[in-house]
Amino acid sequence: MRRFMDEDFLLSTDTAKWLYHDVAKNLPILDYHCHIDPKELAQDRKFDNIAQLWLGGDHYKWRLMRAAGALEEQVSGDAQPREKFRAFAKAMPMFIGNPVYHWSHLELQRAFGITKTLNAQNADQIYDQCSEQLKGCSARGFLEKFQVQALCTTDDPADDLHWHEVLAADSDMPAKVYPAFRPDKAVNMEKAGFSEYIKKLSEVCGFSINGTKDVVSALTRRMEYFDGHGCVCADHGLDYCMYEKPDLERADRGFAAAMEGRPVDKGDADAYKTLVTIACAKRYAQLNWVMQIHFGCLRDNNKRQFQNLGPDTGYDAVNSRSGVENLAPLLNAFVENDGLPKMILYSLDPTDNTAIATIMACFQGGGVPGRLQQGSAWWFNDSRPGMRAQLTELAANGALGTFVGMLTDSRSFLSYTRHEYFRRVLCELFGEWVESGQYPDERGQLERLVSDLCYYNTKRFFLF
Repeated sequence: MRRFMDEDFLLSTDTAKWLYHDVAKNLPILDYHCHIDPKELAQDRKFDNIAQLWLGGDHYKWRLMRAAGALEEQVSGDAQPREKFRAFAKAMPMFIGNPVYHWSHLELQRAFGITKTLNAQNADQIYDQCSEQLKGCSARGFLEKFQVQALCTTDDPADDLHWHEVLAADSDMPAKVYPAFRPDKAVNMEKAGFSEYIKKLSEVCGFSINGTKDVVSALTRRMEYFDGHGCVCADHGLDYCMYEKPDLERADRGFAAAMEGRPVDKGDADAYKTLVTIACAKRYAQLNWVMQIHFGCLRDNNKRQFQNLGPDTGYDAVNSRSGVENLAPLLNAFVENDGLPKMILYSLDPTDNTAIATIMACFQGGGVPGRLQQGSAWWFNDSRPGMRAQLTELAANGALGTFVGMLTDSRSFLSYTRHEYFRRVLCELFGEWVESGQYPDERGQLERLVSDLCYYNTKRFFLF
C-alpha cells in the first residue's frame, strides 16, 4: 500500500514518475491569472498565524467548512484564529475526494515541511508549528520558495496602479509582477453599482461618460495607462457568454436605463456588452495583449449572505446556461472588426469543453501556435478529474502541445501547490498514454511537451 501523498503521489507509471521528477518538478512558475493583492507584495506582508494565511478569504475552504457544519463565526466571522483553524481541521477528514484535501496537505508539506494529516486531534500542534514558522516568512518569501518567476494580478481599469509602480521600482522583488486589465464593472451593466462605477471611471479619465462610445473611449484610455505599466493581458468575467448583433441605439438605451437605476432589458444589456467587448478585443490585439474570457458562473446565490459578506465568499455556482453557443458569433465579430487577439477561453460548466475546443479551432491561425486557448480547468473544475477531462478533450479536438497550462486564480500565497498538482496530473496522463501504446516512448519529445505545457508555452504566449 502506498503512503499518503508520498513523492509519487498521483504517479502510477514509471513514465509518469520520470516526467514529473526529472522534467516538470523543478520548472519555475508563471502564474498568469491570480487575485493576489499587489499591496501585500509591495509591503512584503507577514502573517500572524496559519489561520490568517490559510483561511482568510479562501472561499474554497469556506464552502467546505459550511458543508461540514461549521458555524459562520468560525468561517468568516469573529471567532479567534485558533478556533477557526480547529473547525477546519475537524472537518478535514470529511473532504475525501475533494481537491482542497490534497491542496491543503501539499501546502503543509511544501511550505512548512509538515507531513502529518490534519485532523481535530493534532490541530493545535500543527497550528503552533505553522505559526512559529511564519515568524520568519513573508509574502515575497513564498514567491521564492515556490520559484514564482512572474505573476499577473487582477486590476480594475480605474486603479492608479500605485503598488505596481512601487513593485517595478523595487530591485529586491523575487518575481516580476504585472497588472492585468479587468473591466467587468464597466461591462456588466446589469450588476449593482454600475452607475456609481461609471461616474468614478469618468473622474479618472477626466471626461463625461454619456453613452457606449464614451465607455469604449474611457476603457481605451485606461488600456494605454496599463500598457505603460507593463500590462500584458486582460480578463473579462461574464456570468454567461453573450452575443447580440451590434446595435449602438440599443446599447445606449440600455446604458441610459442602467445609469438611471431603471430595469435594463436583457437584449439591450447584451447589445451594450457585445459592443464594448468587441471594441476592447480590437485594442487588445493592437497592443498584443492576451484576452481571457471567463464565463458560466451563477454568482451570489444566497442573497442574505451576499448582503452580509459581499461577493466572492463562497456562494457562487456553475451556470448550466453558460451561453457557450454565443462564443462563435462573438469571435466572428472580433474577426470582422479586424480585432481577434490571442485568447484564453474558460467556461465554469465542464460540459462546454467540447464546444470551446471545437469553436476556437475555427479561429486559429495567423502563425501563432495555440492563438486561441481553452483555459485550464477553472474553479470548481480544478480537481484531478476536472483537469483530466479538460486535457483529454483539448487533446481530442486540438493541439494539446500548444496549451499554456495552469494558473492559481487565487488570493493565497500558498496556492502555488496547484501548479504541482496540475503537473502531477499531466505527467500521469502522459504516462498512461505512453505505457498503453497510445504515444511513442520518445524521451526527447516527451520532455519538450511537458516542459512546454508547464512553463515555456506560457512564457512565449504572454511574452514574459
